[in-house]
Amino acid sequence: MKIDASEISLKEYLNKYFGFNTFKGNQEAIIRNVLAGNDTFVLMPTGGGKSLCYQLPALILDGTAIIISPLIALMKNQVDNMRSFVIDEGVAHFLNSSLNKTQIQKVKDDIMAGKTKMLYVAPESLTKEENVQFLRQAKISFYAIDEAHCISEWGHDFRPEYRRIRPIINEIGNAPIIALTATATPKVQHDIQKNLSMLEANVFKSSFNRPNLYYEVRPKRNAVKEIIKYIKNNPGKSGIIYCLSRKKVEELAEVLQVNGIKALPYHAGMDANTRSGNQDKFLMEEVDVIVATIAFGMGIDKPDVRYVIHYDIPKSLEGYYQETGRAGRDGGEGQCITFYSYKDIQKLEKFMQGKPVSEQEIGKQLLLETVSYAESSICRRKTLLNYFGEEYTEENCGSCDNCLNPKTQFDGQEELQMVLETILAVNQKFKGDHIVNILIGNVTAAIKSYKHNQLDTFGQGAEKDPMFWNSIIRQALVMKYIDKDIENYGLLMVTEKGKEYLENPHEVMFTLDERYEDGDDDDAIGLSPDKSGGGGADDELLSMLKELRKKMAKKLNLPPFVIFQDPSLEDMAIQYPVTIDELQNISGVGAGKARKFGKEFVELIKAYVEEKEIIRPQDMVVKSVASKSMLKVYIIQSIDRKLDLEDIAEAKNLEMDELLNEIEAIVNSGTKINIDYYIDRVIDEDKQDEIYDYFRNEAESESIEEAIEALDDDDITEEEIRLMRIKFMSEMGN
Repeated sequence: MKIDASEISLKEYLNKYFGFNTFKGNQEAIIRNVLAGNDTFVLMPTGGGKSLCYQLPALILDGTAIIISPLIALMKNQVDNMRSFVIDEGVAHFLNSSLNKTQIQKVKDDIMAGKTKMLYVAPESLTKEENVQFLRQAKISFYAIDEAHCISEWGHDFRPEYRRIRPIINEIGNAPIIALTATATPKVQHDIQKNLSMLEANVFKSSFNRPNLYYEVRPKRNAVKEIIKYIKNNPGKSGIIYCLSRKKVEELAEVLQVNGIKALPYHAGMDANTRSGNQDKFLMEEVDVIVATIAFGMGIDKPDVRYVIHYDIPKSLEGYYQETGRAGRDGGEGQCITFYSYKDIQKLEKFMQGKPVSEQEIGKQLLLETVSYAESSICRRKTLLNYFGEEYTEENCGSCDNCLNPKTQFDGQEELQMVLETILAVNQKFKGDHIVNILIGNVTAAIKSYKHNQLDTFGQGAEKDPMFWNSIIRQALVMKYIDKDIENYGLLMVTEKGKEYLENPHEVMFTLDERYEDGDDDDAIGLSPDKSGGGGADDELLSMLKELRKKMAKKLNLPPFVIFQDPSLEDMAIQYPVTIDELQNISGVGAGKARKFGKEFVELIKAYVEEKEIIRPQDMVVKSVASKSMLKVYIIQSIDRKLDLEDIAEAKNLEMDELLNEIEAIVNSGTKINIDYYIDRVIDEDKQDEIYDYFRNEAESESIEEAIEALDDDDITEEEIRLMRIKFMSEMGN
């Protein structure tokens, strides 16, 4: 049934059902288009009010609107919301795998009685034969396809079952379609419309710019510590942290909990009750932080998420845009912080192996866009909006790391010319990496077979590295000198503007990109303390600590290195521990040593910090979760049972050298162990005395190399010295 929208005071309905007095952006025009019975395509960023565009018409029109959504969580959330607006509970239902037979019958009864205005279904449920047969009897007002980007292979969340929606609609019965998405490049938009046979639909495209969001990319170094520090500096605020794998989600949630942060995990591998329970606790503000997988959409409508942190970078810019878009949906503060390491990109590339070639090509192109965004030094907003086919004309957005900390600029006239000439020389039939290889003079198999090593520009840019040339190409794309043929896996073409530039070259300012060295990947995330320092050691404090160590060594008649080794003192001069608890999280210290020798050290550091008014790295102690120490526990228990070290190494698939490293770490952190039973079996008594005496009376450091030189005995092996050093350190220091 079509309704003459002009006769209706939509604002009255808006106020009656939702309590609002005004529409946002394009909402009113979209709703009138749906009421008029037209196909409608809606491109609206997260937080723009997409769901109202189908909810209000569904309440006004006769019959039931079928709303197709990929997420059970989102359905539940929206049904609960609708029921809070409208008294009759039957007004909105969902039909999915979480319902039992009785619940399904109740849904069907309400639809046939005309009570249900909105039925939320997953595409999988829609394609079930019994549901198709049932819906053929119902009166359908229209179909709403939410998260429509799932239709496209170029979308960030492609789902093959979305491709079957149009045939099923044809089978159930024709009615107008409204397709909605928060993220779609021009390519994805065309894919959606083509697949749903709605190329003639009226398109409503809102700006993708979210002015209240701040974007920042940080190198992935000490990411866990940075995250804890950030959350503790923003107490009581709601946030979402995205990780790549379920395992990381579980681990990070656990490490946040042991550090006093109210956090819960959320991913597809959890049982449905736990998952929806965790979501509800987040919505009800019983917890501040949800840690979720990138691959699994949160599907929640929480307006006051104040920060979205990506521990791992997503597979595509659409994914990134949608996930960051969950921050600040109420127009308030929204901080979007991403930790980036190229290692993560390499991992994502590995995951693609084994997939069909075309899927791999698409995946690689999408990943390249993500790398470009992360490493680029131009305005983040400009890059994002350009990706979605929108031009951002401001020179400085004032709300991203690149605009707030502008990078060095240079005139790239010569470089731009070289890139444009090379693209034209290869007939605009190659991707960026091939162009870069020509410029730096890298003879790959492809360059050889196409004889591109004979081009004039071959090797012309050899003094610059690939990253530099990739940056020039990226910036030239944003400046519209070149374009990317996304249909053909990203082949580069020179635009009219680029051709004009070659006719009339002039100064063009480029910026130098950030170089993200690979930091710690936090592989031991939360499973061992994150101890690496946040910068260089404080030299003045370091020399005071060394002085104190010398004094104590004299008093206790011990070599200084037995008390604390140099790396531990350096870490103290970075972290400034002022309690015994903090001290035991310093590299190479541990609980035993902290208690035995720590008191005077923390007193000295505390006095120094107060005198110099030093602002310490807040929350520098990242408490660890015990599971990573299972190997250490196994080693200690096995030594207590007097097992041969060879047997321990074999049981844990370790080389002897690796096992000794583990035992040294145990002893250096203050745990006393006794390997006399093993030493007595493998080292002569005379040798034992000689090596022990060296460490007791002569050694100036714990260095094995110095010990080998001083002992000067071909008969004494490095392994024997290491074993005796373990015995000495354990007896004297612990």
